[in-house]
Amino acid sequence: MSVTDSPAPGQPGGDRGFFGHPRGLATLFLTEMWERFSFYGMRAILVLYLTAAVSSGGLDMPASSANAVYGTYNAMVYLMALPGGWIADRLIGARRSVLWGGVIIAAGHYVMAIPTRWSVFAGMAFIVLGTGLLKPNISTMVGDLYDRDSPRRDAGFSLFYMGINIGGFIAPLITGYLGERINWHLGFAAAAVGMTLAVIQYVSGGRHLGTASLAPTDPLRGPERRRALTRIAVGVGGAVLLAVLLAIAGLFTVNTVVNLLTAITVLVTVVYFGRIMVDRRLSDVERSRMKAYLWLFVFAAAFWLIYDQAGSVLNVFAETSTDRDLFGFTFPASWLQSANPILIIIAAPLFAALWVKVGHRLSTPVKFAFGLVLNGLSFVLMAAAARAAVGGDLVSPLWLVAVYAVQVCGELALSPVGLSVTTKLAPARYASQMMGLWFLAVAVGDAIGGQVARLADTWPQPTYFLTFGLASVALGLGALMFTRHIRTLMAGIH
Repeated sequence: MSVTDSPAPGQPGGDRGFFGHPRGLATLFLTEMWERFSFYGMRAILVLYLTAAVSSGGLDMPASSANAVYGTYNAMVYLMALPGGWIADRLIGARRSVLWGGVIIAAGHYVMAIPTRWSVFAGMAFIVLGTGLLKPNISTMVGDLYDRDSPRRDAGFSLFYMGINIGGFIAPLITGYLGERINWHLGFAAAAVGMTLAVIQYVSGGRHLGTASLAPTDPLRGPERRRALTRIAVGVGGAVLLAVLLAIAGLFTVNTVVNLLTAITVLVTVVYFGRIMVDRRLSDVERSRMKAYLWLFVFAAAFWLIYDQAGSVLNVFAETSTDRDLFGFTFPASWLQSANPILIIIAAPLFAALWVKVGHRLSTPVKFAFGLVLNGLSFVLMAAAARAAVGGDLVSPLWLVAVYAVQVCGELALSPVGLSVTTKLAPARYASQMMGLWFLAVAVGDAIGGQVARLADTWPQPTYFLTFGLASVALGLGALMFTRHIRTLMAGIH
């Protein structure tokens, strides 16, 4: 149904009550805003908490290990989007998946608020599971508000993206101050309150969503359902048994778990793409579009490998190498994590208008290539900042603001467009699971990025930033050379 059509009773999408978009978008916008408040609020202080001295309430973890934990945590959050999408498609539908996911995330943040040494890891496990249910399915619900090839679709996702970044802007200012200045676990508690508000908003605004996304798109029934649930139980049991065996062998360490989860993330990616590509139920057109999607997936993973180091390597740089004195007040390092989302809040409407104006004249592969080039240039700029800080000098925080500004332009050329094109290229049988596959690109990028970030402690920082910045620029320029081929594979999808 197009947003310009008159909707059937109980169906969202035909009205223009939210800045010219369906009112159901407002419900999803606000739910995602508060969920991202909790996610980015906790993430802004996570590495700082892990590396803080025990006397300051932290875990006194080496920066290299903390960066790897951060990257792996992000990877697991997005990796779980795959089973989360499957659960929605085959068992309970997207609407209930989002609700249960929100409840589990809130529980995880409340566990992290408990002032004990290891509550942070137990809490992160809950957040990973809950975000896997919520994240892919709320994005799928946004796509359900529009026609598959509507030119307003990219604009709608850009507005939705703006909600993400309002939450991301506010969160570090609150959790950062509470965590760095008062108590780390109080900062985690603030994130818990934000997630509680997300659940309340989602339930209260559900009337604007009509009946969309209530039922599974490809439900399991009878014996097939029982077999699937049995396999899930066996898988969970196997994971628990592996953890017990590692503990008995004395191998259940942070580094062992991080390395194992990184390997699992890459393996799952290979297996999942292979499974979809050999599915005989796909038409020739759907299979061709999946080949195009594989190219876009690789580009996106390379993008997130660099981009998501903002909360780890760049966050540590903010704490140790920037002059944060402002009118006699030294502001928390985590406050600089708000620079990225406020820049997106400013730029997202401009990009949304740009995508509507250019329509289909600027293809998705070209937008992805621009994103990679800009992302690389941000690290080239970061190399200059690191060179200025050589010898222990403190540099202006405006260096980081400038880096985030360049990254924002790259992100808006790739990320909301990637969300949109995923829903357009998705085979009908893999609707929610394809959104999970998009987030798997983030998982792969973050998992490998967490390992790469270890090098920031051993390489000279200017060399580190310059090497990976130039690599991203080169990949983006190479991507431009294959845009015609990718568009052909996309089979009429822009």
